Amino acid sequence: MLAKVGLFDFLGTHMHGDGPGKAVLIRADPQLREELAGPGDAELFRTCAGLVDDRLNHEAGEGAVLHVTHVTLGLLARRIGQLSEEVQDLEGRLTRLVERHAPQLLAVVGIGPDTAGTLLITIGHNPEPLGSEASFAALCGVSPVERSSGSRQYRRLNRGGDRQANAALHRIVQTRLRVDPPTQDYYERRSKEGKTRREIVRSLRRYAAREVFYLVRPARPQPSYRGSRET
Repeated sequence: MLAKVGLFDFLGTHMHGDGPGKAVLIRADPQLREELAGPGDAELFRTCAGLVDDRLNHEAGEGAVLHVTHVTLGLLARRIGQLSEEVQDLEGRLTRLVERHAPQLLAVVGIGPDTAGTLLITIGHNPEPLGSEASFAALCGVSPVERSSGSRQYRRLNRGGDRQANAALHRIVQTRLRVDPPTQDYYERRSKEGKTRREIVRSLRRYAAREVFYLVRPARPQPSYRGSRET
């Protein structure tokens, strides 16, 4: 799975995270730490990338330590720039592959190239068992597991299936909960009915699996309303 590479991922957000550069900043000159705590991401990146070219003298003591700190931060920033370009190139290639094989997935709220690629790999590696959307949901580990305790019947989370596909469906749901009004309305309605967040997310992941299956296999009828069916 591709991930965005940012300077704060390396240095630790505002020097309070756990990035590899955190140790460098902790031991850095206090004035340098203060200077790097202020700028936004883009400015901070440019500032650190330029540090390797500074012309501090090589005298012993604090001057030498500051020079080494500048060079270290500058090299880290430049490497991050190279990795970011590689990520962008790979994301472009992945997007083109998805557009070639299943462009309809990219039109769906919550599905980007990474998520679409993951789900297509799962489907492509398991063509025979996928006779129905229920079998695809089971393959992704989002089908409910029936359990009973005495006279009480309930459903628990399915911890089986393809975990990469399961994570992809989870990302779809989390994105929709943030930006998709129909999903947000569904969440509010089910919450008022007494459902827990875990139960609602489980239902939404099950629906997302159903939606993906019908999009990839369009010969079958598609569900009519996103977020309205239960598991």
